[in-house]
Amino acid sequence: MISDLPFTPLPPASSDPDDLVCVVDDDESVRNCLERLLRSARFPVECFASGADYLSRKDHAGPVCLIIDMSMPGLDGFDLQRALTGRCEQIIFLTGHGDVPMCARAMKAGAVDFLTKPVDDEILLTAVRTALERGRALGRTNAEQAAARRMIASLTPRELDVMHRVADGMLNKQIAAELGISEKTVKIHRGRMMRKTRSASVPALMRLLGKSGASADSNHHHAEP
Repeated sequence: MISDLPFTPLPPASSDPDDLVCVVDDDESVRNCLERLLRSARFPVECFASGADYLSRKDHAGPVCLIIDMSMPGLDGFDLQRALTGRCEQIIFLTGHGDVPMCARAMKAGAVDFLTKPVDDEILLTAVRTALERGRALGRTNAEQAAARRMIASLTPRELDVMHRVADGMLNKQIAAELGISEKTVKIHRGRMMRKTRSASVPALMRLLGKSGASADSNHHHAEP
């Protein structure tokens, strides 16, 4: 169990130097205990006395695990979770008065775990590791999506026309007839499009579209040749 027993914390470090664990709790003694525990497990830690304090913090570029006290004055745990909607922080809730509906609500909104105080040290540390790994995976997915979108954004309007029709399964001569251009011109645009998107095959192009969030049957552009 988390305790106030004194010990010398190890230097902050984790499996990934970009990891960060943030504790948000209005109880200073709880913040101190959690900080000591997390530092002993070699996690970089920052502590905040309120949700508003955390929200005023500059965004962290790497994975963030947030350990949030459910009952706080001002912004409570659910308020803070709601304020972070759409962001990448992974949340673990700590509460002294949890119940099943509260837990269900937190997990449905995307929390990694919902733990009651006093919490077993190893259970908490396991939850933190899970949260950071989920954050790393989300970071990789977001990076892949951004790269895919940059590739697609580099295409000319006509290359986009060809890309969507290739993704729809159309043959070059079908694309040429629909766009009113020669099959040779389609092949040129298709080759450039495949190179710009680094797609060696149609399945690879489909995977890129999936990563970008674009739909294979997106509205076709009708640019001039």
